[in-house]
Amino acid sequence: MAYQYKREPLNDDEVNRLVNACQTFREKFVIWTLLDTGLRLSEFASLTKDNIQWQERRIVVYGKGGPYGKRSKRRVIPMTERVRRLMEYHFAENDTVGMSPRTIERIVKRVANRAGISKPVTPHVLRHTFAVNCIKKGISTRTLQILLGHDRLTTTELYLNLSPEDAIREFLDKWYQGSRV
Repeated sequence: MAYQYKREPLNDDEVNRLVNACQTFREKFVIWTLLDTGLRLSEFASLTKDNIQWQERRIVVYGKGGPYGKRSKRRVIPMTERVRRLMEYHFAENDTVGMSPRTIERIVKRVANRAGISKPVTPHVLRHTFAVNCIKKGISTRTLQILLGHDRLTTTELYLNLSPEDAIREFLDKWYQGSRV
């Protein structure tokens, strides 16, 4: 039986197809930012110019936090080079993201359909994809916990749903890495 994900992240091929299916600046802005930052939908939709620390190349968001989501948890997320360029271009003309959460969801779905991805693709799936890609790049689970804004490591572990194939590939790569001649 196939491995069952809680939320199935996109594999590398699907990420490439999704990125290449972006036709407008707006689509690139949404897709690339969500893929490269792991922002929650609500955090991205409520971004303003004031959330960007340009010199430090990072985004400061106030996520869930506290009882009943009082947006009290401050989180700092580094910007990749492509996200920095998109942010500079967008916020040169705008003070806010200027899209509702529902509009962002529609953009993600439209681009995923154009890319021919058959499984459900939502902004939250892109957050899971960000988490899995961080782990594949060697980022520690503790660092990932901070980047995602989780209080507990057990919450972060829900995002680490690597397929059995990914786990076997990593094991073999790491196991034989030291013994190659």
